Amino acid sequence: MKTQAPIALLATLALAAGTAAAQGQPVIGLITKTETNPFFVKMKEGADAEARKLGAKLLSAAGKTDGDNAGQVTAMENMMAAGAKTILITPSDSKAIVPAIKKARAQGVMVIALDSPTDPLEATDALFATNNYKAGELIGQYAKAALGGKPAVIATLDLFPGHPVGAQRHNGFLKGFGLPAPDAKSNELGGKAAGVVCMADSFGDRAKGQTGMENCLQKNPNINLVYTINEPAAAGAYNALKAAGKEKDVVIVSVDGGCAGVADVGKGVIAATSQQYPLRMAAMGVAAGVEYARTGKKVSGYTDTGVALIASKPVSGVESKDVKTGMDLCWGNK
Repeated sequence: MKTQAPIALLATLALAAGTAAAQGQPVIGLITKTETNPFFVKMKEGADAEARKLGAKLLSAAGKTDGDNAGQVTAMENMMAAGAKTILITPSDSKAIVPAIKKARAQGVMVIALDSPTDPLEATDALFATNNYKAGELIGQYAKAALGGKPAVIATLDLFPGHPVGAQRHNGFLKGFGLPAPDAKSNELGGKAAGVVCMADSFGDRAKGQTGMENCLQKNPNINLVYTINEPAAAGAYNALKAAGKEKDVVIVSVDGGCAGVADVGKGVIAATSQQYPLRMAAMGVAAGVEYARTGKKVSGYTDTGVALIASKPVSGVESKDVKTGMDLCWGNK
C-alpha cells in the first residue's frame, strides 16, 4: 500500500469519491492501524476485492504506527469530507477514537469496527471480529498440554497497555492455561498474580518483539513458554531465543494465523497459533456498506468471524488443524 500525506490524501479522496458518486457507486472508507502489518495488508486486499465485486469505490488510509490515533482521526475526517457513507476501522486507540466516530455517526455515516472493538463497544454501529479471548484460550490450552506437566516460566509479548485486543488475547491465554485471569470485558492485563515472570510491549512488531524477548531473558533466563500478541512479535522472540541458544527449550504460541505465521508453525518457530480471517472481516464490512448505501439498512452488534487453532503437532484434549489446512485457510483465502 502507498503512504499518502494527509493534505494530499484529502484531495485524492475527494476526487475519487466525486467520480464514484457521479457513477452511482457507493463510497466506503477503510482505515487500518498500519499499512505494513501483513494482517492489515490482507484486510485491504479483501476490501478491495469485495468493493470491485459489488461495484463500490473503496478509499483507504492507515495510521503511521500501531497506536497512531491522530492519524486515524485525520483519515476519518478526510473520508467524511470526501463523501464516504460507511467507514470501516481497526481502532488503534479504542477510547481516543470514540469522539471522531460519534461525529461521523451524527452525520449519518455508518461506522463498523473490524478486528478491534472500541471502548465502549457500542461506539460503533457494528463489530466484525475474531473472538480474541477465545483465540487466547486456544493457545493457552495448547501451551499447557505442550509443556507436558513441566512448571511454566512464562513471558508475554503484548500489544500495548489498554487495548482491548491485546488484553483479550493475553487474558484468554492465561485462562486457557488454567491461571487466574480477568474476564473478556477487562482491558487490563492479568498475569502478575498468575506468576508470569516478564511482560513486555511489542506493539505487534518483529524488532520490538525481539528486544522485549531479550529483556525478558535478562530478567529470567529460565523462561520456557512465550505468549505473543501476533506472529511478527513471535518471529522476533524466536530470533532472540536463537541468539541465546534457547530456541529448542521454549514453547512459543501466538495469534493471527497469517500465511507467514503458519509457515513458521511448520518450521517449528511457533508451536501453535490461533488463526483469524481478515479477508472475511473486510469483505463483510464492504458488503454491509454497499447494502447501507443502496437500502439505508444498517448492521448492528457483534459478528464473530471465526477462529481455529493451527498446531505443528496435535496434543490430547485440544482440537487443532494441521499446517497444510492452516496454509489453505490463511488470512481467510477460502
